[in-house]
Amino acid sequence: MVECLNGYRLKENVPSNLNSMTVPLGVPDIIETGDDVTIVSYGSTLRIIQDAMREYLQPAGISCELIDVQTLLPFDINHSIIESLKKTNRIVFIDEDVPGGASAYMFQQVMELQGGYRWLDVAPRTISAQAHRPAYGSDGDYFSKPNAEDIAAVIKEMMNE
Repeated sequence: MVECLNGYRLKENVPSNLNSMTVPLGVPDIIETGDDVTIVSYGSTLRIIQDAMREYLQPAGISCELIDVQTLLPFDINHSIIESLKKTNRIVFIDEDVPGGASAYMFQQVMELQGGYRWLDVAPRTISAQAHRPAYGSDGDYFSKPNAEDIAAVIKEMMNE
């Protein structure tokens, strides 16, 4: 279980279908479709990515395909991330774990085991938390974990290659 700390600060209603809700294991969910870059993530980081898309990337004309992996074990059993990569030829893996954590795991699964490197036009990227413990509070999260501005900057850099 990966615990997404950014999710603790969110207020949401309890789903009405809580007892019947299921998530298929190993089947990613395509949250938004796009043609320029594939973004792979999970958990509360998805909201930050959507903020980056809405505030910085869409106004710049960058179309992103956002994929929620939903589960790391099993991971993408139908290779749907590869299908997105074939379309965009660019990919970035984002999470709030430490460097070399879940983002590196997702990278390894797609690039090495699924052969995703075959469809790349630019070097793939990972965006993760800084290699230190964050300070308490939202400021600590903002400067220690991926934020919308950092995500947009990396994706714009990829588009310029």
